[in-house]
Amino acid sequence: MLIIRGRTLIAALVSITLSATATSVLAQENSNPVAAMPWKKGDLQLGSKAVIQLDDDAVGLLEADSGKFLEYTGNLATPGSSIVMGRDWWAVFGFTESGYVKDDDKIDAEALLKELKDSDGPSNEERKKHGLAQLQTDGWYVPPHYDQSTKQLEWGLRIHAIGDPNPVINYTVRILGRHGYEHATLVSSPENLDRDVAQFKSKLAKFDFNQGERYSEFKPGDHVAEFGLAALVAGGAAAVATKTGFWKVLAGALAAGWKIIVGIFVAGLAAIKNIFKRNK
Repeated sequence: MLIIRGRTLIAALVSITLSATATSVLAQENSNPVAAMPWKKGDLQLGSKAVIQLDDDAVGLLEADSGKFLEYTGNLATPGSSIVMGRDWWAVFGFTESGYVKDDDKIDAEALLKELKDSDGPSNEERKKHGLAQLQTDGWYVPPHYDQSTKQLEWGLRIHAIGDPNPVINYTVRILGRHGYEHATLVSSPENLDRDVAQFKSKLAKFDFNQGERYSEFKPGDHVAEFGLAALVAGGAAAVATKTGFWKVLAGALAAGWKIIVGIFVAGLAAIKNIFKRNK
């Protein structure tokens, strides 16, 4: 799961623009490393599998530039990640080539929540090793549910950092494709989450897999994943890689440097009011 560590981005993001020239000037004026990044609008290629169309109220970073952004926001720079930013939120996108995930299994939200809570202890041991805040799972903000028409699985998890009473909402979407799934995690402030989720989902309406990569283009002989929808909530392929449990796999994955994203909490992101004004 993708969770955020407490670092404020207001100073870093308050004046990001859609104009490359304005961004360059802003970076010089404020020594703002985020503003200096090559933000793009229009069609943004998400790795090699998908594309998302960004209107004037959103910008994005390609894979090659997203690692720097993740590092600046207190996260591990994860290969294969792309960033999309709206007016008061941002999201991390990436693709997992797991094979075709069958979508005919049932989701037991209560059982999944228990599994996630049970994972807090082993997870925090690994987070301590990587200098990340320890976290506790509180419950569902939105229980996991699947939309057959869009092939999207989504859920919201309520979490808090140990020693910090402020809640963190980890809102996650999985979009099924022919050879795996796109994962997107929204980064927002709790007080504006409902509004930001609505805006985020409006952007997802303009997400599409490339030709030949759509779920509907499955062909006999394609690799089929060994897990279903419920495992995507619990951790995807790692959750079923061994009968000893997900977090033992996760510990090995972190040690081996596998593509696992950890840590992302942003305080006060909703205070960003002028993020796109210079584009006018």
